Amino acid sequence: MTKSLKSLWARFLFQDRGILPTKRLLLLFLVLSFALLIGTGRGLTWGYVITINVLVFFISFVDLLFSPKENQLTFQRIIPVEFERGISYPVMIDVKNTSSYPLTYRMIDGLPESFKRPFPLGGNIPKETTVEISYDTIAHVRGKYNFSKLYFRYTSLLGLWEKQTTIELEESVKVIPDLTETKQYLENAQQFLKYEGLKIRRQRSGVGDFSKIRSYVVGDDPRKINWRQTAKLQEVMTNEYEPEHGKYITILLDCGRMMGAELKKGNRLEKSLEAAMTVAAAALQKGDYVSVLAFSKDIKVFVPPAKGMAHLQTILQAIYHLQVDAAESNYAAVLQYLELVQKKRSLLLLFSDVRTFLHEESALILLKRLRQRHLFFMIGIEDQTLNRRVNEEPITVQAAMVKSIAQQQLLLKKREKSKWEKQGLQMIEAREEKLAIAAVSHYIDIMNQNLL
Repeated sequence: MTKSLKSLWARFLFQDRGILPTKRLLLLFLVLSFALLIGTGRGLTWGYVITINVLVFFISFVDLLFSPKENQLTFQRIIPVEFERGISYPVMIDVKNTSSYPLTYRMIDGLPESFKRPFPLGGNIPKETTVEISYDTIAHVRGKYNFSKLYFRYTSLLGLWEKQTTIELEESVKVIPDLTETKQYLENAQQFLKYEGLKIRRQRSGVGDFSKIRSYVVGDDPRKINWRQTAKLQEVMTNEYEPEHGKYITILLDCGRMMGAELKKGNRLEKSLEAAMTVAAAALQKGDYVSVLAFSKDIKVFVPPAKGMAHLQTILQAIYHLQVDAAESNYAAVLQYLELVQKKRSLLLLFSDVRTFLHEESALILLKRLRQRHLFFMIGIEDQTLNRRVNEEPITVQAAMVKSIAQQQLLLKKREKSKWEKQGLQMIEAREEKLAIAAVSHYIDIMNQNLL
């Protein structure tokens, strides 16, 4: 295909500048041609037919004079800097028509393929007016994207011709994990945990940092009564304690092949990122130090420990683009790296696939050594397919065989898990929709029990 033909084809695909005939003009020529064809049967010469067609064609160009020029149209795109994955966001296009002619338009915005594309959009813009065109879009894949082009078509006054222009509007956006659960926790931590029947556990009596002295209420531990203040104020007063702050939390994110398993919404890595952000928010809010280490066969990202809610944004910007690798996870390498970078006693919270991790004998040896300094806890996502196979009725021979194999796999996992837990290495599995709640609940439980 020659360059000129490619350019012409691009115009029909909303990808170039130029002028195109509208359906109205084509219909006009179709009707005119049919009438002239009948006329040729009644003695009308072909020269006369061709002359009429050419004359009408050139007269139609006069219609182009009654449409805005390209330099009389200005465009501005207003778009959020960050999109949360799977959440709808509005995008606004401001179009300013400085000409004395109204126009009817069709528009396609140059969104990446992973975004929802509700195009083409159409409407009218009066003369000497600024119109705001809005649409909603959803980003389905995390990462950094560039919005560059806007394709805009508008018709002339009589609608015989359609002008097309391509506008360069450079915008850069980031698609980050869905932070809905993180926001819910920060808004109301207790309500977030109670939603699944969990609650923030009480710490052991007298354990933790002294917080304040307050009036005694029914249900308080009598052993915490502050007798000096009680005698001074002539009112029963009690000491209130809270878990110690300033602990170190290290979140480990597995980005290996098994984390690409598809779930109802996204994959295992997507849910792990969302849960990790919620745990990080909970720890930072309580004054703990949080670091994040993402890995697959190599170390992908390491965020050094820091505290304060501002550190949550640092973590987010470091991990929002993480994707699943095709390689197997190298647990031994990440644990060796962890020995070098994390010298202080820390809670190691690993988000990974439990079934894969259980077969890493080399990791068990390293974790035994790490356990002397750190507290290890692993959380994974339940294999719903395996659970469904175990619970289904064996109505056929094939179904019975599948059920028996699934039961065998489940028993093998339980046996291996028990071996690890005897070494003091705790691990649990949660349903995908409860992963963040389970992770935060166990973090709070560990802090309240002063296990770290």
